[in-house]
Amino acid sequence: MGGACSRKRDPQVNEESLHRGVSGRFCKTGSLKWLGRSSSRASVDVKPGQGRCTSLMELCILKICEDINQYTSLSMLPRDISQQVFDELVYSQRLNDIILETFRDCALEDLNLGDYPGFNDRWMEVISSQGPSLLSVDLSGSGVSDSLLVQLKDCENLQALNFNYCDQITDCGLKYISGFLRLTTLSLRRNSSLTAQGMSALSKLVNLVKLDVERCPKIHGGLAHLKGLTKLEYLNLNCCNCVEDADMNDISGLANLKSLHISSSMVTDDGVSFLKALKKLTLLNMEGCPVTSACLESLSALGALLYLNVSRCRFTDDGCDKFAGLKSLKVLNLAFNDEITDAILVHLRGMTSLETLNLDSCRISDEGMENLAVLYCLKHLELSDTNIGNNGLQHISGLGNLESLNLSFTVVTDGGLRKLSGLSSLKFLNLDSRHITDNGLASLTNLTGLTHLDLFGARITDSGTKHLRCFKNLRSLEICGGLLTDYGVRNIKDLTSLTVLNLSQNYQLTDRSLEFISGLTQLVSLNLSNSRITSGGLRHLKTLKKLKSLTLESCKVTANDIKNLQSTALRELVSFRPQ
Repeated sequence: MGGACSRKRDPQVNEESLHRGVSGRFCKTGSLKWLGRSSSRASVDVKPGQGRCTSLMELCILKICEDINQYTSLSMLPRDISQQVFDELVYSQRLNDIILETFRDCALEDLNLGDYPGFNDRWMEVISSQGPSLLSVDLSGSGVSDSLLVQLKDCENLQALNFNYCDQITDCGLKYISGFLRLTTLSLRRNSSLTAQGMSALSKLVNLVKLDVERCPKIHGGLAHLKGLTKLEYLNLNCCNCVEDADMNDISGLANLKSLHISSSMVTDDGVSFLKALKKLTLLNMEGCPVTSACLESLSALGALLYLNVSRCRFTDDGCDKFAGLKSLKVLNLAFNDEITDAILVHLRGMTSLETLNLDSCRISDEGMENLAVLYCLKHLELSDTNIGNNGLQHISGLGNLESLNLSFTVVTDGGLRKLSGLSSLKFLNLDSRHITDNGLASLTNLTGLTHLDLFGARITDSGTKHLRCFKNLRSLEICGGLLTDYGVRNIKDLTSLTVLNLSQNYQLTDRSLEFISGLTQLVSLNLSNSRITSGGLRHLKTLKKLKSLTLESCKVTANDIKNLQSTALRELVSFRPQ
């Protein structure tokens, strides 16, 4: 199914790609998770002339940052000001060895340097100089090692440490960390050096509330050392393929645990049975575990459970009648269980609190859809790559609270889209299918609340784009079916709320399209790959001051062309292709 389209996402999330942004020659706009992280800032976000009166504090911060090279120390400033200056310099990536030295002994509270380039041993000296004031440190992706951790010994009030992707921290390093008795948050993702024996040091962190050891492949047996951490509420063991049923027994006494992530582990139905004692558990992520629908009997004892992810597990219709005992669930993810059929939907109709349901790639058809008609609280429905057709849509036409609907790679055609006209709350709609044409888009024009519209593989022509004028609130739009020309892009130029625009694979687009797009000044991500865009047309993009991602692969544009544009006009650009 969906063979006519050019992409279908891999059910296995490639974590690295989330931080690289938009990529791939025949790409659908990539996850913007990385973009959200890079665009968030804890300090100044307003510059003079941006439409409102800039506060005196903001002007002060901006001025200090502008003249930062003139200072040898900022320790005389109030802590809240020096903290904002530091955050601003990190955000703008202006921090280096010399500038960092000006923050020595500034009594800063938070040093968020995750994935920041240029980290070296001298940086740790400045970090440790903050002393007892320091509460939070993020050095993810750095070269921090056990020997450098020793320097933090005077930062006795540390509450949060984030050392993701820091492979040079070993069991010995955990011993140093165990001395921070006020620690409430510890993250050590993707560390192949940590072992079960080393985790014994964590037993001293009695105030720990959140522990993240995702992708740590040697910790089997080490969870026994967590038994005394009675305040623990969040535990992430995702992608630890060494974690087994016995480990679930070890954590079964953590009575305050509310969020447990064990995706892609070796936990089976027997392991899940140990979790029955976790009465406060509200979220359980078991994606890709070798569990079956038999585990539902154990899960039905978890009366507080609100979120359950069992995608890519070994579920079949047999035993799914136990879903009836999970009436409190708000989110249920059953994606990529290809042995699940319409029969399971009968058991879901009693889950009247359900707000999110993911049936991606299950063997669901129109026949079972009538069971969803009574789920009036449903806000998000994922039906991608199923056998749902036009008749099935009639059963969800009355779900007035529905905000997000994914019908990509289904057999829905233009005729079926008329049945969605009453879903006035709909904001996200995915119609990535070659079955959808201009006529289908015309049927949706009264859905004026749409903010995200995905027509990636749909056969939309220039004539169809005139219907887009009805969607004034659109923030994200993808049309990549190959039928657009510059004339069609002219109908997009008035969608001034757009932040994400993907028109890749429309090979007839020329520099004229960039001229139309130049007025979309809110754009953060733009993809025009596989088109006739040239380096000469890049001048039209100078107005897009908020642009962070630009993808022009297989165009007559070079990496140097984009770098020149970045240096002269698009200072916010952090990801571009070709590169």
